[in-house]
Amino acid sequence: MSTMTAGDRPVARRKFDGWRWSGRVFLAFMLFFTVMPMAWMLITSLKTGFAAMQYPPQWWPAEPTLDNYTRLVDPRSKVGQDFLRYFWNSMFVSTVSTVLAVVVAVPAAYAFSRFRFPGRNFLFFAVLMRNMFPAVIFLVPLFILMRLLGLANTHGSLVITYLTFGLPLAIWLLKGFYDNIPIQLEQAARIDGATRFQAFFFIVMPLSTPGIIATAIYSFIGAWNEYIYAYTFLTKHEQLTLPVGIQRFFSENATDWPGLMAATFMMSVPVVVLFLVLQKYFVRALTEGAVKH
Repeated sequence: MSTMTAGDRPVARRKFDGWRWSGRVFLAFMLFFTVMPMAWMLITSLKTGFAAMQYPPQWWPAEPTLDNYTRLVDPRSKVGQDFLRYFWNSMFVSTVSTVLAVVVAVPAAYAFSRFRFPGRNFLFFAVLMRNMFPAVIFLVPLFILMRLLGLANTHGSLVITYLTFGLPLAIWLLKGFYDNIPIQLEQAARIDGATRFQAFFFIVMPLSTPGIIATAIYSFIGAWNEYIYAYTFLTKHEQLTLPVGIQRFFSENATDWPGLMAATFMMSVPVVVLFLVLQKYFVRALTEGAVKH
């Protein structure tokens, strides 16, 4: 009688999982759908003006060039001076808006999460109610307000406007993080002699780092990409931000498509770098700040 060893046993075939493969195909399609425009933008930025207008289009330029990028970062050229000025204006407005949004949203969200006071729920939902309306509805009233305050054609008008739009969601995001942090940790710190501020700063703040980082990224991206209010509030050439400034690559007779694509690609670099730099802190905060109930 023949015996069957363990090595002779037939290997069980894994059953085909249609849902799993459907999900993989869908994710691959979405990845292609997302990456393809960025790849085409990068390829076009490496072309000359003549190559960019060829039909059928060249999928890869025969003679790639970096002249479009060197023009943008060369302070000696008119294009470089304008682009660097727009870049600095966008960086200044976005950074100030982000810092102020985090500074205001952190104590506001903590107060909504920990304290009970009359009208708390009404005030919280009233803050969120602003997001129910399109941003363009507030364009004319805010413009008139900035004129009355003497802030027209200043970056301060954009900072105040971006805070108006970014704070409601920032407060809502941070409140969700504070709600998930056990209040017993603060109570234990208070028993050990810490003040409420010390308990908040040394206990709650480290655990809420993921929420603060997510709020900062959201505020920065929103201010960096905003166009309508920057286009309406700013008319002076030296005050323009990048989303408004790069439209100068368009002209009545022709459009510098390679230069426009290069400027647009460089505009996306700070947002990508910001996310990549803060991603490790985000993951580390999730693991180190985890609390088991």
